[in-house]
Amino acid sequence: MCGIIGCVGHKNAKKTLINGLQALEYRGYDSAGISYFASNMIKTIKTVGKVSCLREKVSAAGKEEATCGIGHTRWATHGGVSDTNSHPHTAGRVTLIHNGIIENYKELQDELEEKGKKPISQTDSEIAAMVIDDCYKGDPEAAIRMAVSKLEGAYGFCIMFSDIPETIYAIRNGSPLVAAHTDKGSLVASDMVALVSHTKHYFVLKEGHIAKMTRDEIIVKDETGEIYSPHIHHIGWDMAAAKKGGYDYFMMKEIHDQPTALLNTIRPRMVDGLPDFSADEVGDDIFENINRILITACGTAMHAGLIGRNMIERLCRIPVTVEIASEFRYQDPIMDEHTLFITISQSGETADTLAALRLAKERGAKTLSVVNVKGSSIARESDYVLYTHAGPEIAVASTKAYSVQLSVMYLIALRLALVIKKITEAEASDYMTKLMETVDKVEEALGYDTQLENIAKRIARNDDIFFLGRGLDYALSCEGSLKLKEISYIHSEAYAAGELKHGTISLITDNVPVIAVATQPDVFAKMISNVQEVRSRGAKVILVTGPDASVDAALCDHQVVLPDTDPLFTPFVSVVILQYLAYYVAVEKGLNVDQPRNLAKSVTVE
Repeated sequence: MCGIIGCVGHKNAKKTLINGLQALEYRGYDSAGISYFASNMIKTIKTVGKVSCLREKVSAAGKEEATCGIGHTRWATHGGVSDTNSHPHTAGRVTLIHNGIIENYKELQDELEEKGKKPISQTDSEIAAMVIDDCYKGDPEAAIRMAVSKLEGAYGFCIMFSDIPETIYAIRNGSPLVAAHTDKGSLVASDMVALVSHTKHYFVLKEGHIAKMTRDEIIVKDETGEIYSPHIHHIGWDMAAAKKGGYDYFMMKEIHDQPTALLNTIRPRMVDGLPDFSADEVGDDIFENINRILITACGTAMHAGLIGRNMIERLCRIPVTVEIASEFRYQDPIMDEHTLFITISQSGETADTLAALRLAKERGAKTLSVVNVKGSSIARESDYVLYTHAGPEIAVASTKAYSVQLSVMYLIALRLALVIKKITEAEASDYMTKLMETVDKVEEALGYDTQLENIAKRIARNDDIFFLGRGLDYALSCEGSLKLKEISYIHSEAYAAGELKHGTISLITDNVPVIAVATQPDVFAKMISNVQEVRSRGAKVILVTGPDASVDAALCDHQVVLPDTDPLFTPFVSVVILQYLAYYVAVEKGLNVDQPRNLAKSVTVE
């Protein structure tokens, strides 16, 4: 969840750290801090608030030179938001930053207090620093090894020892860390967006490996102490992709990135007009002898899975279950070698999803993951991986990552249907043509911004907003509702429209906004009946339809007519409308769209 960066050898380490933290702020913005070597000692500056507050505090502290340091931007878990609880934490000769949660911190704290050692903060991270310091007898790697053997939970640590200048040690379990060495020195971070201005080449630190970073090199050792040569990855995007590009917020930029991201994700998997995963080294054998598909994910990725289920069952006639990853492994799920287990994760580090993946592998299921980050934990641990090509997504509320996840789910459905002969090559080619045509429809939908801005102004002051849909539209509505609630803080729920009469229609009162998505011809008449039900009870209706829908003007307050799109592919277009709506409601309320309260981009702790 938190953002981590470290650098060694950079002439202006403080500037490198602050700029890196600015890029990582989407991972947490409760507080920020840096520690650096200066005048033969470690100095720390930290503060409650955003990185901009830290930048001011560092500037006010003077121009003291530093070439080695670590920095942290916090999403609070253990302990409230305060200067004391901010990172970095120092215990004796150890200064540490941490992303993750130490689950047995209380037991460790009790053991330390028996030795007369008491923390000054309320964080589990300070306990980790104290444990490492307690184990430190002059050999840093031995101390780290001994300490982590006592820790239970998830962690990504960057550690400095006061008696070992110009050196950073890093180790992780669960929480991500990437590192790179350049001609200017060594770098480590929790996300490549903090490093891309320095290099496009990096490696992912494996769990349990220790990286020793100096100006001249990075030495990685495995659990046995043997030197390990990590695989070097290359990113295909540059710093411009991680900047706003003239937009007020990253979210708006990323909404507009969707056509390009979709093309980048679909085109490499289209060979002779057919869906093809050969370039991903995903052979058709993955689809052989399967009788069930399980999809696990969290939040927005799970909503992409809901639409994926609809498409796979529709085209392939194989039963598909979509499970919330955080609940999945506690249900003693049924899986075997005939199960295809699909995980979806933007970061590839989502803790719950990773845990579910590991359980699936234990039980013999074939595993396929859809992720956006090369070399991430989920990608490495899956039997097969399909990378999305969204580029960096900085806004906490996911937009383009969702769209490309959808596109991959459609491609999986089409390839599977072709392999098991549920559709012909001619039919598959027709579907692929429509999928590519849909990208143009997404581009057209981006021109609806003024209409959605005007609608948003009329509903932004409501306390409750409801979404209705059937079939694909219901799955899409779940995502629209999540977008709205996470950035506007308006209570919002999505309901399958047919369920209204089973209790939830009691929530409809005068002028309560209802966003009704009605793009599916086979259930359109029933959907309109549901809209009439809420309308008769005073709801303010925003109706999203295709261009051929015949609607009585009295049925709704606002009608949004989508570009002419094949009904099976309307989720790609409809989601732009719902993203715009959420965005403009949040803007109308004067909120920080990119950094909603209490949320962080990547959930790397359970």
